[in-house]
Amino acid sequence: MKISRFLALSLTAAASMALAACDDAGAPGEVAEGEALPAVMAPPGTSWTNTVTVTPEGGYMIGNPEAPLKLVEFASHTCGACANFAVTGKPTLKDKYVASGVVSFEQREIFLNPFDIVIASMTQCGAKEQMQPLSDEVWQNLQQVFTGLQGNPEAVQAAGQLPVDQRFAKIAEVTGLLDFFAARGLSADQARTCLTDGAKIEAMVKSSEAQAKEFNVTGTPTFVLNGKKLDVTQWPQLEPALQRAGAR
Repeated sequence: MKISRFLALSLTAAASMALAACDDAGAPGEVAEGEALPAVMAPPGTSWTNTVTVTPEGGYMIGNPEAPLKLVEFASHTCGACANFAVTGKPTLKDKYVASGVVSFEQREIFLNPFDIVIASMTQCGAKEQMQPLSDEVWQNLQQVFTGLQGNPEAVQAAGQLPVDQRFAKIAEVTGLLDFFAARGLSADQARTCLTDGAKIEAMVKSSEAQAKEFNVTGTPTFVLNGKKLDVTQWPQLEPALQRAGAR
């Protein structure tokens, strides 16, 4: 989708709709059962949970880049189901499975509305090691974020009419996102620089659209394990799928 198509959506309606409309993961998938896979030691002085790789697809992966089980989450930052997974599932996923070197976990973007573009641009603005932690901060404080998104609809609509090199930074300003991220280490000046990089944002949107089509992503979160889309949306179903594939 082009950026202009996202901005043709109702910016104020998008925030109120996101919680209810983001959890249809689509068609089912089965995971082949495998024997328990042995742990893989991280290089001396490092840990897999602190190893971050930016993938060719533009995702942010934590863990062993050569892990036998490669888990990808297609996620939206304004998705309540994604927030639920971040709170209830991701800590165990990282501390138990990613830490073992057997599973890598990659986060890729799906955009449900223009706010997702703004937030994704900001989470990717700093060091690569901060991308997933900043995303988790958004999901852990999603109600606070939504309060800002819905608090000044006239200013949001006005921001949406600005030229591309101004609109995303202005949306971040009037919704409180600049302040939210500044409190978590991303300065307002740094954020504005990233939010005015129209070429980078457009490339990010085009990549997201292409991957959504490739993997038939119809809702978020959508999980893909070793290239196969799973019929799960939350940790109680995802963990057994990982275990059947050999993660212990």
